[in-house]
Amino acid sequence: MRTANVERDTLETQITISVNLDGEGTAKLDTGVPFFEHMLDQIARHGMIDLDIKANGDTHIDDHHTVEDIGITLGQAINKAVGDKKGITRYGHAYVPLDEALSRVVIDLSGRPGLVFNADFTREKIGNFETELVFEFFQGFVNHANATLHIDCLRGHNSHHQAETIFKAFGRALRMALSQDERMAGKMPSTKGSL
Repeated sequence: MRTANVERDTLETQITISVNLDGEGTAKLDTGVPFFEHMLDQIARHGMIDLDIKANGDTHIDDHHTVEDIGITLGQAINKAVGDKKGITRYGHAYVPLDEALSRVVIDLSGRPGLVFNADFTREKIGNFETELVFEFFQGFVNHANATLHIDCLRGHNSHHQAETIFKAFGRALRMALSQDERMAGKMPSTKGSL
């Protein structure tokens, strides 16, 4: 079983995350940020990853620390759960539409953190959720998952749809990258011999 439990405890947030990379797509989420929970549920459902996330953050200030630190902790958990990366597909990509919105996400579990993020949200907030926090979540994730991630929201005029296509496509791309290729069993998916 490719599973991991990670805790992060700072003066700003206390976070516990459990992941099962070979799960059924279930999510137990308690973050204090409702719209963000809706997005995390997309990762679980479309990534076929079981997620259990509990976060207590300084949301009385704003949601920034909670969202960013969940990205950091989720990156750590996935990196830990995937192990030595032998036999994985390594690369993943997905296009996901939602009505008028369309996003493309491409990921490489390369061992090197990098984020290219292109999303021009049409609103600064979705309900009370600041759309700029989508970038902060993924920046925290790539830095600690040691992954290269390209995110492009190609079109859309509804910010909820724009964000949802990004998170759904991320889940699908991550699912592909984490999938095990029987032809690569016991082999490192790199000519360098390590990731």
